[in-house]
Amino acid sequence: MRTRTLTLPFAALLLTSLTACGAQVTDDAKPAAKPSGDAHYPVTITNCGEKQAYPKAPQRVVTNDVGITEIMFALGLEKHMAGFVMPDDKGDLTSVPWKDGYAKTKWLSKKQINKEMALDARADLVFAGWNYGFNEGEGFTPADLKKVGIGSYLLSESCRNGVGAQSRGVMPPLDALYADLRNLGRVFAVEDRAEALITKFRKQVADAEAKALKGADRPRVFLYDAGTDKPFTSGLYAAPHDIITRAGGDHVMKDLKDSWATVGWETVVERDPEVIVINNYGDTTAEQKRSFLKSYAPLKNVSAIKNDRIVVLDYAELVESPRNPEAIASLATDLRKLMGR
Repeated sequence: MRTRTLTLPFAALLLTSLTACGAQVTDDAKPAAKPSGDAHYPVTITNCGEKQAYPKAPQRVVTNDVGITEIMFALGLEKHMAGFVMPDDKGDLTSVPWKDGYAKTKWLSKKQINKEMALDARADLVFAGWNYGFNEGEGFTPADLKKVGIGSYLLSESCRNGVGAQSRGVMPPLDALYADLRNLGRVFAVEDRAEALITKFRKQVADAEAKALKGADRPRVFLYDAGTDKPFTSGLYAAPHDIITRAGGDHVMKDLKDSWATVGWETVVERDPEVIVINNYGDTTAEQKRSFLKSYAPLKNVSAIKNDRIVVLDYAELVESPRNPEAIASLATDLRKLMGR
């Protein structure tokens, strides 16, 4: 989203270049992981359009941000992690099904990730994304890490969508989540676990869709992340697009071919959302964001404001993460209530 980042000494590990481009299953539902011995390796995956080869599983992964970290936890990969980097404004971490991952894994820093953190952690892989930690302006990129022998895996939601492009997104958001689960399942020899998560998530989504508003009943929905002069919001390739759409809403920024981006308030007014979803995180509380939206004069005639139809979801539900399917179910319920259906 905004800049946040979080890599076997990869000079020895990678056989090809590494340039840029879930809810935990319960014990009775989680299949045993496949053996991670030599018979499984080497494996080759495609990440953000680039081939990556792994002669063995990384052992000291550093992750950046909550969604990325929880993807690892949902796959049960804590033992492969050196730690995670994450601010402490990401909501409740104690009620998620994989909360044990937080207890077992070192919280390396609450500041912005950088190369020094990865080196200090003796990382062999950094799992982050463009504007989810990797950023040329900060001098922290997969290429920078490769120079010091650290590999990178890029969050698929953050894949850049062209040579030299800064816009992000190459596949539907839920597909990005499933792609990362499958890739990491192969890299760490837990393919059965990854497929079990994907099956579970697909069922959660299908169940929510079956109860969601349809056709003419679908309300127009706008995602408000932050910003006063101009709003920061979700486009076609960020998780809120699929969350809104699968939950029975019509995403008003579905024509924005990017993941997260800034738009103008005039566009929001013109598209007249009937529901606004607030992304809850950071120093500005959800209630403060709500108060701003309701008091901002240009929005006074927008349907969502006139009818006080505002929903709050947590940041960890709205970035690519194993919380996305449950967010769809939650929003589907909220939309039905708000629209009186």
